Amino acid sequence: MKSSFQLALVSSFICCLSLSACSSNSTDTTDTTDTTDTTDTTDTTDTTDTTDTTDTTDTTDTTDTTDTTDTTDTTDTTGTTTGLNPALFISGALASDPVIVDCTLSDGSESTCYEITSVGAPAGTAVGPFCPTSINSDAADVGIWQSGDGIVYDVNGDFIVNLPNIYGDDNWQLYDATTGLVYVTDTQIACAAAAQPNVEEEYQNHCVECSLDYVDGGIPATYLIPTTPMLADAPGAIGTEVGIALNGGTLAGPAPVADILANYTIAAFDDCGGHINLNDGYHYHAATGCTEVAAQDDGHSAMLGYAMDGYGVYGMLDTDGNESTDLDDCRGTTDDVRGYHYHAASAGENMFIGCFSGLTEGANEGGQGGGPGGPGGPPE
Repeated sequence: MKSSFQLALVSSFICCLSLSACSSNSTDTTDTTDTTDTTDTTDTTDTTDTTDTTDTTDTTDTTDTTDTTDTTDTTDTTGTTTGLNPALFISGALASDPVIVDCTLSDGSESTCYEITSVGAPAGTAVGPFCPTSINSDAADVGIWQSGDGIVYDVNGDFIVNLPNIYGDDNWQLYDATTGLVYVTDTQIACAAAAQPNVEEEYQNHCVECSLDYVDGGIPATYLIPTTPMLADAPGAIGTEVGIALNGGTLAGPAPVADILANYTIAAFDDCGGHINLNDGYHYHAATGCTEVAAQDDGHSAMLGYAMDGYGVYGMLDTDGNESTDLDDCRGTTDDVRGYHYHAASAGENMFIGCFSGLTEGANEGGQGGGPGGPGGPPE
């Protein structure tokens, strides 16, 4: 640009000299007063060209930048529009309003989490009954038992009597053959002795139940759940807890049915799929319909809680009684209304979901820590 300008000046200068020579004989006077060169050197037209902002605007055009940071696809793939909604928790379920805190997720990234503290007992739902008192007790007076083979039994008198046939072992004898009374852990000492992996012979062949009175009405639990759910690169294993129900109850991991049966005990659940131990208080091992409290407007199954990765957990069946047919290994699926979410398994499957599709708070990787109980607690 500068070289062309200089050439233009030279050309203009030569032209002016030629014109001066033709129009006047007083060449020196014309030369000394000629302001053409001065005008040319201060010509702002070329100066404007050198500072032309048109190209600068083009090079800093933010249109492409906006395209490269478009978050539309991210929202679709991570279900960030379906994060935890504190307003969905039932009144009385939480000890205080959830707060947002800094947290580290299971992939090491920094994020924010809801810190949620439950009161330790389910809101709006009765706890119990669990065990039968005698072999004459019927289903209305007792809870249920998931056998470990996909079958859910009412823990009534017939079930107690038929245990040797159900499990093919004559060592089962949970009742007094003379009185018909069932052996039940009806004291705190008995509860503590039987609700553990290694049960002394004195408390074997018992139906195990504990009272909320033994834990002062409930054990409050604190959960850290990501505010923005993010799908993980690979599924995470379920540990001691899956999440929290909208009524404040803990959604626990699978019950160790094999260990319970090995001690000739039945750790009965109430009809809502929950029971009590002295470490965790009341907690759920199955979805039976009691916890599905947030009905959906489109016939979709009702919501029952949130998993530890922040995705919603819904009942197994929709309002027409149908189960979703496109679930992944974690029992998750995606729709336009809820984004990615889970559907609970049947009570007989001894689980809520199969794995975590999303990132959990760091301490919860694999479902460990960060919630009630934690590793090393009693098996029930």
